[in-house]
Amino acid sequence: MTASASGTGMAGDGVCVVMPTYNERENLRTTLDGVFAYNPGVDVLIVDDASPDGTGELADQMAQDNGRIHVLHRGGKGGLGPAYLAGFAWALDRGYAVVCEMDMDGSHRPQDLARMLKVMRCDRGVDLVIGSRRVPGGRTEGWPWYRDLISRGGSWYARRMLGLGVRDMTAGFRAYRADLLRHMDLRSVEANGYVFQIDMTRRAAAVGGRILEVPIVFPERRRGVSKMDSAIVVEAMRNVTLWGIARMRSAHGRRAD
Repeated sequence: MTASASGTGMAGDGVCVVMPTYNERENLRTTLDGVFAYNPGVDVLIVDDASPDGTGELADQMAQDNGRIHVLHRGGKGGLGPAYLAGFAWALDRGYAVVCEMDMDGSHRPQDLARMLKVMRCDRGVDLVIGSRRVPGGRTEGWPWYRDLISRGGSWYARRMLGLGVRDMTAGFRAYRADLLRHMDLRSVEANGYVFQIDMTRRAAAVGGRILEVPIVFPERRRGVSKMDSAIVVEAMRNVTLWGIARMRSAHGRRAD
């Protein structure tokens, strides 16, 4: 898969918000306007998977007018996890201190991003801030009951199987310190949908990263169509089960020694 980039992309020690897109043209201006209104100092990297609706082309036009917008073009639809990993690599190469995950569809509110980044500024001991729907003060809005059930159940199962205290394991609204990402083996991350977020969480914990959940409001997307499907959820649960079994076997082996 080929990739090309537009925008200058020289960061210093700033914040890069990585936003994967596929057919998000109608959300682009509104979402970015909100991001910059609440977070005027950040840069945004749009990672577009050759959207047939012209998302990438519009993003390029916006990047010409705003030096804080950058665009990474990938050669086709390759999935959310690989798009984030490509964005992480781009941001790390340019020396950003904090790298964020954020959806383009309006379900991640820019005012919540501002609160997450404030935590990163105020507490240097935090390595990963997760925008969480599952801690006090966090919630979803406009979700059908079955989607909420799947999300809650998936997080509960992953938390139990992996022995972690994170309550929103599948959350995709995050702020990572670059140093944490550099200590993680990103080349072997399981990279599709829910399992990507779970794998990143367990890897962050495994290298000693301090994780903090910040409550957010997660509204249903207002425009466009969700890319998540049941196969991605099933894949995530299969991987979590295998990781959990390996963890329990390892713990049993240590006790036997």
